[in-house]
Amino acid sequence: MDLVVTRFDHPDARKLNDAVQAEYAERYGGDGDVTPLAPEMFDPPHGVYLLAYDPLGRPVATGAWRAQRAGGEGYLDGDAEIKRMYVVPEARGLGLARLILGRLEQDAREAGRVRMVLETGIAQPEAMNLYASSGYLMLPREQHFGVYRHEPNSRCYSKPL
Repeated sequence: MDLVVTRFDHPDARKLNDAVQAEYAERYGGDGDVTPLAPEMFDPPHGVYLLAYDPLGRPVATGAWRAQRAGGEGYLDGDAEIKRMYVVPEARGLGLARLILGRLEQDAREAGRVRMVLETGIAQPEAMNLYASSGYLMLPREQHFGVYRHEPNSRCYSKPL
């Protein structure tokens, strides 16, 4: 698999973002994730957006991080927030999510970030298992962050870099 740094507005990134949004809508109802995202949020050195391509050149997975700082949504200075981790159904079970996660952590560390954070939900048990098995700790409710921090089905995780 090829991991390529690209922009969030790349056509392949938009295609997989549409797919993950459809999956969120199916799992949670509604219109998917309403977290405001813009392509420049993932521009180095304040973030990175990765696309994974299979040997046939098809986009099969994504993952990104963006810099956060202390403010009204519960983040801390030095946070790197993981966004848009997604693997297309036909490529699941190949270790792509773990590969992307490791690359995101390395990149955030090299950019001077001190903590990786992410939010997921209880309708994504495979994501919760990935993060727990990769050293992420679930945060208590009073330490939640982001758009969904007050939602009862939201789970926030962190890992020191």
